[in-house]
Amino acid sequence: MSPFPELALAAVMSISTLADPGTPQDATYTVEDLVLPVEDIIAEVESMDGAQSESRTGEEVTVALTSDVLFAVDRWVLTAKARQRLGQVAAKIKAESAGGVVKIQGHTDDQGADAYNQALSLRRARAVQEALGRLDAGAVTFEAAGFGETKPKLPNLVDGRPSDHNRAKNRRVEIIFNVKE
Repeated sequence: MSPFPELALAAVMSISTLADPGTPQDATYTVEDLVLPVEDIIAEVESMDGAQSESRTGEEVTVALTSDVLFAVDRWVLTAKARQRLGQVAAKIKAESAGGVVKIQGHTDDQGADAYNQALSLRRARAVQEALGRLDAGAVTFEAAGFGETKPKLPNLVDGRPSDHNRAKNRRVEIIFNVKE
């Protein structure tokens, strides 16, 4: 049943009255259910410094950390600042995770060769995996994967020109886990 049966009936009556002005106002019509698709609403919350964002789709939480806060340029060794952020992420996983697998996905921007970006993103994901594995994140298993530049968060080029802002957002590591019900 349509959530707005009166509106649907009024619309049908208006249309039918336009088609046939002789139709009585108290005529009865059959109205089929109106079915409209509803897409998931995904809210994203970003930290004040822009280095971390969090989104939730259903039971799945994605924490994205920009590579700039985790690594030096073209490196995969975590910075001291990164260890502090990952400690906060580990505490979040421990408090909110339903257990099971936590996915760690590395991403790059479009600068450099595809093969290089693929390898760099995997090394970075594995560095985060190792760091989280040493922290107390609860009863979870970590799986690392690298996607290089294949899954940008934002377009690397805007109006045919490179976007430094978008490229910075694309250089990231995402930590994905399911929350407790």
